Amino acid sequence: MRVSDGQILLTFDSDTADGQLRLLSLFSGCGGMDIGFEGGFLAPRKSFPCGLDRYVEREVGGDWILLKRTRFRTVFANDILPEAQLVWASFMSRFGHEAETYRLGSIVDLVRLHEGGAKVFPEGIDIVTGGFPCQDFSVAGKRMGFQSLKDDWGKRHPCSDRPEVSRGTLYQWMREVVSIVKPKVFIAENVKGLVNLGEAKDIIQRDFQTAAQGGYIVLPPRVLDAAQYGVPERRERVIFIGIRRDALLPEALKALSQPSVSSDYDPYPSPTHSQTTYVTAGDVLSHLTEPEESDDPSQQTFSRAKFLPKGQGQREIQLDSPAPTIRSEHHGNIEYRRLSLPHGGRHAEELAQGLPERRLTPRECALLQTFPPDFPLVEPGRLSASAAYKLVGNAVPPVLAFRIATRFEELWQRLFF
Repeated sequence: MRVSDGQILLTFDSDTADGQLRLLSLFSGCGGMDIGFEGGFLAPRKSFPCGLDRYVEREVGGDWILLKRTRFRTVFANDILPEAQLVWASFMSRFGHEAETYRLGSIVDLVRLHEGGAKVFPEGIDIVTGGFPCQDFSVAGKRMGFQSLKDDWGKRHPCSDRPEVSRGTLYQWMREVVSIVKPKVFIAENVKGLVNLGEAKDIIQRDFQTAAQGGYIVLPPRVLDAAQYGVPERRERVIFIGIRRDALLPEALKALSQPSVSSDYDPYPSPTHSQTTYVTAGDVLSHLTEPEESDDPSQQTFSRAKFLPKGQGQREIQLDSPAPTIRSEHHGNIEYRRLSLPHGGRHAEELAQGLPERRLTPRECALLQTFPPDFPLVEPGRLSASAAYKLVGNAVPPVLAFRIATRFEELWQRLFF
């Protein structure tokens, strides 16, 4: 079977083994965090070199491995995008998840339904994850932050019928969900640009500390560079981790309450890759055929946005290093797989073969984000290339999420009753 064209289909039994940890996912998108936390997906072999073999189930096709499954199981996912639910359900069905696990709608509405007496959220949640919207904190945007002019559905104020809700403060509604379900752990993710936007990072950390009437230790947020964890992309994200005080063992409570947390209890995973061992763009893209030769709909199409002398998305990726951050939204933000010589292209050998200037395909963007090669994306009549670009660009790299998940697996018995 050919991994390159997304034709490997792995299926798993729906398991209910003891010791599973129940995960509630917010701002789920197409499932980068959920896939990573559950494991059992195809990943680049170079992302898990010698020393990390304990995570590997088996080799698949030489350049790929199948990761072991973790103890985490997603019991609730949520987003406002129907196309995100479509892709999530298509992939996650192999683990026995039903489409109904993914609840479409705004987190604001879900919390209000709960407050009105409806049963919305499952019980017995161990961990809550959520990459709250980043557009208002990203250096690629207007950086409106807490003063965002858009509401939770992305509609512009004051035309919105819910101007009291700002997209830049949706993390507060994640905090409300944490207060409702009281997980042992919550993990929130956002762009690195939040760190440099005034006091935004500190304000968000303090706000998360008020969840469940101050029942959580919220560790100082940390910026993780995905390339240092085996992702062939320079993608820096700030991670907030909160841990419920009354669930901790006494030794763990003492350790996590210190100004500096010892490595024995530090929930942030240690980097595994460096400048000399990074997984490169070429490691995950070199086996792909060109769009006109591919039978994968996600590889057959790409953005036709014209080249501009300046601006985002006007560079070509280098195959011998991690790619730049994969962006979402406008097609002109999608980096080039190769540029022509007049536009500064440096892939001379490919150009000599007559290969044309073009931007990255949705499949290439997904592989750089470490979505598995069999991940469903473009499907004519159901999911467009534009939608696929947006979903992938907004996602957490599954390999990075897997590293966070496995770190918590290693610590779980040391932390909790």
